[in-house]
Amino acid sequence: MRMDAGLDTGPVLAQHSVPIDEDDDAGTLHEKLAALGAEMMVATLSSLQDGRIQALPQLPAGATYARKIQKEETRLDWSRPAVELARAVRAFRPSPGAFSLVEGEPLKIWRAAACDDRGAPGTVLRIEGDAIVVACGQGALDVTELQRPGGRRLRAAEFLRGRALAAGSRFG
Repeated sequence: MRMDAGLDTGPVLAQHSVPIDEDDDAGTLHEKLAALGAEMMVATLSSLQDGRIQALPQLPAGATYARKIQKEETRLDWSRPAVELARAVRAFRPSPGAFSLVEGEPLKIWRAAACDDRGAPGTVLRIEGDAIVVACGQGALDVTELQRPGGRRLRAAEFLRGRALAAGSRFG
């Protein structure tokens, strides 16, 4: 885009959409966009130099400002739908990471997927294989990768060998 007085509001020279896959997170999306941006920069500058490209104004209604993420925004609210929490975990990975308290202890949650179980939000419904199933406002979250403060990221089964959790334990 061209520069103007606003923040990222100048006329657009080129644009391209990128599908967000179900397993993409902020890190993988950053890599996709960086590679595409480099390719587009070369092509756009060439087209601009040859006069084959025209800048189009952006609609003011579509312009938004993305403020810095505050730590409290990364805390999972178990009253929300599981689909939203799974997306939040992906959005905050690899940094700063989503977190929750488990019986007063902060835990980062690095990988999780929505499922159809039901129960009181924040309650561990069951521990199954390599997942800790936690009830949400709508559905539940299969939590598969966690991290204690000062520890390393662990698959749920490894985590549970060092930290006892059972059905009925509370997240939140």
